[in-house]
Amino acid sequence: MSLLDPEILTVTETTRQVKNLVEANFPQAWVIGEISNCTIASSGHIYLTLKDDAAQLRAVIWKRTASRLKFQIEDGMEVVAAGPLEVYQARGTYQLNIEQLVPQGVGALELAFRQMQEKLAAEGLFNPEYKQPIPFFPRKIALVTSPTSAAVRDMLQVITRRWKAVDLVIVPVAVQGEGAAEQIAAGIEVASQIPNVDTIITGRGGGSLEDLWAFNEEVVARAIFECPIPVISAVGHEIDISIADLVADRRALTPSEAAELAVPLQSDILATLTHWRDQLTTNLKQRAQQVRLQLDALAARPALTRPLDMVHNRVSQLDELDRRLTRSTRELVSRFQSETKRLSSALDALSPLKVLSRGYSITRVETKGQTTETDILKSIKQLSIGDTLQTHVSDGTITSQIQQIVEET
Repeated sequence: MSLLDPEILTVTETTRQVKNLVEANFPQAWVIGEISNCTIASSGHIYLTLKDDAAQLRAVIWKRTASRLKFQIEDGMEVVAAGPLEVYQARGTYQLNIEQLVPQGVGALELAFRQMQEKLAAEGLFNPEYKQPIPFFPRKIALVTSPTSAAVRDMLQVITRRWKAVDLVIVPVAVQGEGAAEQIAAGIEVASQIPNVDTIITGRGGGSLEDLWAFNEEVVARAIFECPIPVISAVGHEIDISIADLVADRRALTPSEAAELAVPLQSDILATLTHWRDQLTTNLKQRAQQVRLQLDALAARPALTRPLDMVHNRVSQLDELDRRLTRSTRELVSRFQSETKRLSSALDALSPLKVLSRGYSITRVETKGQTTETDILKSIKQLSIGDTLQTHVSDGTITSQIQQIVEET
């Protein structure tokens, strides 16, 4: 073949040369664009397209890198992606192998925080009705944190200074780095199963957002939400706020404040008890004085000072009633006797016997040998010849028989 003749390459050779050229010149490319056609494969790989107004670039995030992303990738999100350009020789296509992904307008961790906050808020994990009250007098407190940190030393000092009547147990966990979130979630579950633990504190001292990130992980949030024992979250400093703070039953600005919230101040309790003791003593003295005055007033009553006076009064009243009863009875008997005499006189005057004593008589017609009131003779029409009559006079009875009846004209 002469020098003027072109070099003829196979498709494979051409693609290989392109691959070598592209990958040699773009070992690390930084590309800004908008995500579209984002797809998460069952394998865990993420396939997407980066685009701007004039072009598109296919890209892939392999599973290992995708698992480390803090935020959720969505279509329409503007990002800066970094990684090598690779050519897929079998298809003659190229793509960006994304190893770093930074959202534009807000940091990756800040975006991840917002997304997690929106997700858990929609599920109700932050709702006040799910917050449990912190026991005022805890029996045992579990500290789920790093056992060598300054935060745990601060909490131990504050708790033992404020309230000595509580047991403490430390559940050691990593509070930053790979796997810290899973350790914290498992530590909360372990603490909830320790006998007599009625308060759990989890948290750590201050640090960067990256240092505190374990407490923004979903696994920690759900462990706190599902914990049957009240949880106090104390992550970072006062200005720091984590997802754990939002889910916890009580948020403390610092680990030291968490310790203060977990137990009462012994001197305050003693002062309160002393106040109530003094108040109770005063009230009892006042009550005793009132009762004493009432007893004195009762003791001064005549019924108690001169008890026989009442008896004598009652005896006198009884005698007076007896005299009045006797007098009333006598007056009633006199009136009864007078009335009886009067009625007797009236009855005697009306008695038929009185009439007979003045020369009058009562004649009855005998009926079958007997006489009744209805047989009193009043008219000759009652008589027949041969009838027997009984005539009553003042000193006896005369029996006669009718022989003649004469009617007056």
